[in-house]
Amino acid sequence: MIRTVGLVAKYHEPKAAQMVRWLIPWLHKRGKKVCVENGLAARGARSCTKKEMALAADLIISLGGDGTLLNIAPLVERPEVPILGVNMGGLGFITEVAVGELKSVLSKTLAGDYEVEKRMTLEVKVIAKKGRMRRFRVLNDVVIAKGARSRIIDLETYVGTEYLCTYRADGLIISTPTGSTAYSLAAAGPILEPTLGAIVLSPICPHTLTNRPIVVPSEAAIHVTLRSAGDTVILSPDGQKGLRLNNGDKVEARDFGLPVSLIKLPSRSYYEILREKLKWGER
Repeated sequence: MIRTVGLVAKYHEPKAAQMVRWLIPWLHKRGKKVCVENGLAARGARSCTKKEMALAADLIISLGGDGTLLNIAPLVERPEVPILGVNMGGLGFITEVAVGELKSVLSKTLAGDYEVEKRMTLEVKVIAKKGRMRRFRVLNDVVIAKGARSRIIDLETYVGTEYLCTYRADGLIISTPTGSTAYSLAAAGPILEPTLGAIVLSPICPHTLTNRPIVVPSEAAIHVTLRSAGDTVILSPDGQKGLRLNNGDKVEARDFGLPVSLIKLPSRSYYEILREKLKWGER
């Protein structure tokens, strides 16, 4: 049962702020508690961090674009908590609900009449050569990329215990099926149906032109070791604040084991979204 609703939104987007001000009393009238992320000015709602919201809310509404949803989704480690993504701007592959549909969709959601799609997430570990470890969870992808002034970098890559290759490239994208329509697609990666269990490896501008993107099973563990000294190399999880890598540092990526539940519209299929967003069939 949905008792507490969490709201996340773009801080500086006037339209999103307006939606928050409308949603709070609307939800209160239906007997729901509301919490908003710190930084959102909203009367009648409890202010909290994203981590606190991920623990307390029974439903999370993301108002913005895919980036806004990616900020909160990896923190929600309870697959029974659905996330409703409302697209208020750009391309929006995972925020499929339009602003004009929100009231109708939300009314049905609060009544328990909704469908969810389980999306795979990745656990990413960064193990420094000196022994320190950092851990991330991502819904879209993790990107290892050289800095603007760095040369091509070498990334020694294994799939499980099997040596794949040492990529000589500007970087490497490790993505989920959900992330296959993000940066990976721009790097000529394949589009995967988002409920598949798979991981995509897409090199960025590889020196060897025969290095192409590859899809591996979700059970596989990906191991990447940086073999370039003196270069600026940054790891970015889901487009968030990057972490600098040093020569010899290792990156491991595997299925996190807990999916994210995104509310989907039964009236709109994934293939319809592809046609609409990518303009397929247009002349």
